[in-house]
Amino acid sequence: MTDNKDIWIKTGYEIFALSGENGLKIEVLAKKVGISKSSFYHHFADLEIFVEYLLKFHLQQSEVMAGKEKNAKNIDPELINILVEHKLDLLFNRQLRINQQQQHYKKTLDKSNQIIGNEFVKLWAKDLNLNLSQGQLESLFELALENFYLQINAENLNPAWLSAYFNNLKRIARNFELIVR
Repeated sequence: MTDNKDIWIKTGYEIFALSGENGLKIEVLAKKVGISKSSFYHHFADLEIFVEYLLKFHLQQSEVMAGKEKNAKNIDPELINILVEHKLDLLFNRQLRINQQQQHYKKTLDKSNQIIGNEFVKLWAKDLNLNLSQGQLESLFELALENFYLQINAENLNPAWLSAYFNNLKRIARNFELIVR
């Protein structure tokens, strides 16, 4: 990837993560990047092709994040630090959820959730030491994930909020465990 192409993708990724698809305007991108619009067209031809690059970049970022999750020993503070470090990736994933009625977003969201979620469920089960089946854990995780993405935003995705969120999630999981016994 050329430097200019990389700059376009990283800037577009941030804009999409914070503002969604409606924020992706070539003129706005060019102004933020500080490069002419013709450079954008040289690298991507049109916005549709550009979005495909953003989706591929997101899956790469998901792999990076999953690799870090795999090495994490606990949720607080290790996983929380990873989530804060990958704030933009989580916000991008949130935008994919919001726009999942569009097939290419849904496909990327499903792949990203699978990449990130597999490692998270393992860590979560180990950290909480829950006595639930894999199916129960996955179902509980699905609900927690939906709730997580409904609540996050650029302001609250920080260690204090995440710690409180995971403590609440731990309480809910323990109550769920008592019910299914």
